[in-house]
Amino acid sequence: MQKSKSRSIVFKIAKYLGITFAVILALLFLTPIVFEDQIKEQIKKTANERLSAELNYSDVSVSFFRHFPSLTLTLDNLSLNGSAPYKNEKFITAKEVSFGINVASLIFSKSVKIDQIYLSDSFINVKVNPNGQANYNIYKSQAKAAETKDSTDTALKLERIEILNSKIIYDDQSTKVHFDAFGFNYLGKGDLNKAVFDLYSKAKIEKLNIVYENEPYLMNKKVDADLITKVNINSLSFFFQQNNLKINQLLVDFKGKFDILKDGYNMDFVIKSDNSDLYDVFTAFPPKYITWLSKTELKGNTNLLLTLKGNYITSQNIAPDLNLDVKIDNGFVNYNKSAFPVSNLNLDIKTKVPSLNPDLLTVDAKNLSLNINQDYLKSKFFVKGINTPEINADFKAKINLEKLTKAFGIPDIELKGSLAGDIQANGKFDQKNKLFPVTKGVFDLENGYLKTKYYPNPITNITIKSKIDNQKGTFEDLKIKLKPAQFTFEGKPVFVEADLSDFNDLAYDIKAKGELDVNRIYKVFSRKGLDLDGFIKADLVLKGKQSDAEKGNYSKLYNKGTLELRNIGVASEYLPKKFIIKEGIFKINQDKMSFNNFLAAYGQSDFKMNGYLQNVFNYATTNTGVLKGSFKVSARYINVDEFMSQTSANTSVTKTPAPKTETKTEPEQTGVIIIPTNLNLQLLANAQKVNFDKLNLQNATGYLTMNKGKLTMQNTGFNLIGCNVAMNANYQAVTPQKANFDYAVKASDFDIKRAYNEIEVFRKMASAAEKAQGIVSLDYKLKGRLNGNMEPVYPSLVGGGVLSVKDVKVRGLKMFNAVSKQTSSESMKNPDVSKVDIKSTVKNNIITVERFKFKFAGFRPRIEGTTSLDGKLNLKMRLGLPPLGIFGIPLTVTGTQDNPKVKVGRKTEDLEETKDTEN
Repeated sequence: MQKSKSRSIVFKIAKYLGITFAVILALLFLTPIVFEDQIKEQIKKTANERLSAELNYSDVSVSFFRHFPSLTLTLDNLSLNGSAPYKNEKFITAKEVSFGINVASLIFSKSVKIDQIYLSDSFINVKVNPNGQANYNIYKSQAKAAETKDSTDTALKLERIEILNSKIIYDDQSTKVHFDAFGFNYLGKGDLNKAVFDLYSKAKIEKLNIVYENEPYLMNKKVDADLITKVNINSLSFFFQQNNLKINQLLVDFKGKFDILKDGYNMDFVIKSDNSDLYDVFTAFPPKYITWLSKTELKGNTNLLLTLKGNYITSQNIAPDLNLDVKIDNGFVNYNKSAFPVSNLNLDIKTKVPSLNPDLLTVDAKNLSLNINQDYLKSKFFVKGINTPEINADFKAKINLEKLTKAFGIPDIELKGSLAGDIQANGKFDQKNKLFPVTKGVFDLENGYLKTKYYPNPITNITIKSKIDNQKGTFEDLKIKLKPAQFTFEGKPVFVEADLSDFNDLAYDIKAKGELDVNRIYKVFSRKGLDLDGFIKADLVLKGKQSDAEKGNYSKLYNKGTLELRNIGVASEYLPKKFIIKEGIFKINQDKMSFNNFLAAYGQSDFKMNGYLQNVFNYATTNTGVLKGSFKVSARYINVDEFMSQTSANTSVTKTPAPKTETKTEPEQTGVIIIPTNLNLQLLANAQKVNFDKLNLQNATGYLTMNKGKLTMQNTGFNLIGCNVAMNANYQAVTPQKANFDYAVKASDFDIKRAYNEIEVFRKMASAAEKAQGIVSLDYKLKGRLNGNMEPVYPSLVGGGVLSVKDVKVRGLKMFNAVSKQTSSESMKNPDVSKVDIKSTVKNNIITVERFKFKFAGFRPRIEGTTSLDGKLNLKMRLGLPPLGIFGIPLTVTGTQDNPKVKVGRKTEDLEETKDTEN
């Protein structure tokens, strides 16, 4: 009986549990069905009210089973566009986005509350343009949302964010920060509904890349993070309280604060790794070091500390302070089981970059030392500043370079030789004030050998014995001795001895002898994107003082020898292309370097030169030396346009441009031709053909001088459009984008129609010549300014002269058509003009034409007035009537050359001048 009752009770409990379970299952299935329409409607309204960006998805469903036990609304194949200026580009795409629904809000509230978000297989593409405008500002503020009609109380009151198997790309062009996170998994928990809350996060990234200013800092790194972040929504502030990161095998502690400001960021980051193993540190390095690491035995204790503190506001050029401390104790490095490993590797370096400004950089290396058996390298140095650095350095070494390179596994290079050095330096380097650190030391290399993968044969027998001494910390006291420096390459020895002192008035004693194939030796040091070629053979003795060379005290100099060059490329900051010396033998005698039949090329241009250069050594070794010389230059073709400096007018270059709607681009300027100020050269030039700014000159001859940055042309003649032209001119660049010029030109009997068709500046200044045919002459003087494209700035032009009309027919000119219509005279449409001198002046964009007369078909017209370089007219005209022109009709011509307006009368309106704003 007792057993029967027990069974009955158990049966009833099982029955009730089964019923309860069935009810729960029924509710799990029925609740989404019952509330599905309500949820979908609320979500649709919420998206319309709270999002300012376009949202699309393929399907929507409500279920307890996608993220059990949460009731979730799931959007399949979601795509969400960004905010302006990226409204037409995707911000987020995802295979699935689920929103966790608070079930109680469905039953007891009129609104739907979302407290969880799940993203899977998503791509989050964050973009910020150079002006700081981002694509993630898609969520409307509460005030704007309230303005939307039929507003609901639907709210994002998040407690959980989960992201699975996703990809994030962050590209901020305003701060030049870019990072990629692939295989991104994230779980964040916290009461995100509050204005201030703690966010507990776990994140894993299979592959992380971080790039700053196009320089990679982390590439293909695996990250495991456990984070606690205090978030203040009101102030957009993030306080990183506890953040344990693991980058590959390196454990990193990350703390700090990040505030989003109106126009930038405020940062206070502290990133450190204490007592880490040196091997673990290298696992966080770029991939090429990981390959090296797999073959290397690496030991040692490492401490790293990185701080970044301050505001980052691009528009105000404000940047935070960066500090980096690196310390390695008792390091050991042995690559590929070398017989001579590096031991006792110690490094202690503190680096500071205030405001991320390299000019304020300080590097304090208190210790840099290592041993290879009994060999050693010991160094410490302190450097403050870049332009005029303060230096305190101590370097001592006695080491076998072959053992060193093998122990470190330095790739692509084979280096041998015994290096011994002992150098101390303390003081300031300031070229302007002639300061050099107090220095004393020696640096010797014996039995040197260098071979790289770029060229099969090595440089051998390298010997360098050098001594430097400077006791007073000035250029004047600096002494450098190189006795000797020598090497052998391709079986040909090169030998150099040098004794240099008093760099304020350089005293030199140099001997150089040998042959060098520049092309082959350059391949030993080959670098992608560069190319050198050529051959040098030298046998020189140079001895003297800089001041004697400058003052012409040639009896105190002893400079003798020859220097043979073939196919040498000479690059200069003043020229966009390389100047190629095809062949030439310099004969050096005292301060003069003479050469005969010297062949050279620059781009499409070719040159043959004979003459001499003077003060060459002073010019080559100082910034103040002036190179003097005299040449006879002949050429078959010269393309002057290729000499333009090609300096961009817009110095701020962004690799990825902002959207077209947000930027205004200015035309890029190629730059004016810059004449170096340290040249004093005279050239007697003869060129068969010259191309300059769309002009084709034939048989150009003239005497040119370049002195103190100014080019002067005297008695220059050339043939242009079949006409002989004589010209004197001056030209000088003021900046890379501006140059001044003046010239006087005489051209006799040229075809006006051909001049209009072939000469752009003539077409601009004499646009009325479009309908003219015949022969004219010109005698004109003009000065003004050229812009960065070597084009004249018309308001800057000032000058005047005479245009002599010999025999010209004007056909179809709109001005004469209008005069013909106004005076009812058909013959005025196409006048023939001969033997008329037209005098004019140019200033402030206005051409003033003095009164001139001509006659045709019985009429005796008289014209005077002004025209502008942009085509406006303000002319007075008297049309003398046949037979003698005693009686005439006063006319005014206004409007433009394309649309002239002719009226009877004398009243005119002055044209508005356009003054040159830069003068």
